[in-house]
Amino acid sequence: MDAIAQLVTGRPAVWLRPSAGQAVNKTPITAAEIHDAELRLSRFRPVLSALFPAAGWDGRVCSPLIDYPQQAGLPSFLVKADHALPMTGSVKARGGVYELLCRVEALGVMEGVITPGKALTALASEAARSLLSKHRIVVASTGNLGFSIGVVARAFGVKAEVHMSHDAKAWKKDRLRCIGANVIEHLCDYTETVARARAAATDTGSYFVDDETSRLLFVGYATAATELAEQLAQRRFEIAPGAPLVVYLPCGVGGAPGGITAGLKTIYGNNVICVFVEPVASACVFAALAVGKGSPISVYDLGLNNETIADGLAVPVASGLVLESIGASIDAAVAVTDAAMLEWVRRAWVEARLRLEPSAASGFAAMSLFLAAAHAANAAPSANAVHVVWTTGGSLLPEDQFAALLASTTPTVRG
Repeated sequence: MDAIAQLVTGRPAVWLRPSAGQAVNKTPITAAEIHDAELRLSRFRPVLSALFPAAGWDGRVCSPLIDYPQQAGLPSFLVKADHALPMTGSVKARGGVYELLCRVEALGVMEGVITPGKALTALASEAARSLLSKHRIVVASTGNLGFSIGVVARAFGVKAEVHMSHDAKAWKKDRLRCIGANVIEHLCDYTETVARARAAATDTGSYFVDDETSRLLFVGYATAATELAEQLAQRRFEIAPGAPLVVYLPCGVGGAPGGITAGLKTIYGNNVICVFVEPVASACVFAALAVGKGSPISVYDLGLNNETIADGLAVPVASGLVLESIGASIDAAVAVTDAAMLEWVRRAWVEARLRLEPSAASGFAAMSLFLAAAHAANAAPSANAVHVVWTTGGSLLPEDQFAALLASTTPTVRG
């Protein structure tokens, strides 16, 4: 049975880059560009710590790298815990929020709140909030991007208009409304929601954070690669041809895993193996690589329905920017079932006390599938490989929502 036929019947599947087409780094993003983004995030640290006071938090957007308890049948692996990122509890605190910070800085200069090249602390003042409240930012999302942009924009006083597809969870919409964001619900999928949000932003002259085409968002995610590299070096992991880094990255439209891949390939080249992980029903990057020869293709055209418990990954068409920029750098794509993600939500909690949403548990479910397929193709990474599962959201899940996930025996799509 070919890979697409497996997906249509609800079975997991794996795409491996053909051995004749070794993954290459063609991303246009440079190390200097990533470094510039890191400097901006550093300059914003006192502002963010003032707006989001938490015990011991210094404003740095950074997540821990932790050991996962050894599991039978799996190699030892680490977890890059972006589900625990400050402010938003998801990976979107990197790319989406980074683009928002770029916009806030530009508005601060325009309004005379700050001076170019000088300290940004005045952006946390009530006077700045009053001036920034004249401006609106628009974003479309299945959940976490819109939630993150809305939360941080409102903290700065910026009006936030968040367009949510039907996949978005009710609790995320409710929290956004509670802090004054304008949430607009659409009874359509993510791709159509983006189109409607883009049109709304154009009509009102608002700034639009475009998850499909934004370079700033892409660069923000790429900074995570430097962070991971520093953490691995501190723990004396040496990434080399005989000891590659294997990273399992949950994927929706592709912005977060794409940016992280761009950063990792810039640092490690072919010594990093980037595995994109998607739900079976929403395997849009898988489809682009396996059928579309690297070009976007709709999962609907392949007979898939884009219905998944993983709201953050419920995307029918991958980003053209991501595919053009780093499509050639993706080493593998793995499509996992809702049941497997739900099982790993429970396991991660019981085994490691990690509070994850289903999309953030997808990387765990992909590991054995990828390794089995790579072994069958005589392309398995060496026994010295360093495996990292990237968890992308879930620490802010309301207690009742998380308890329901732990108690579930059958995945449900809505919530």
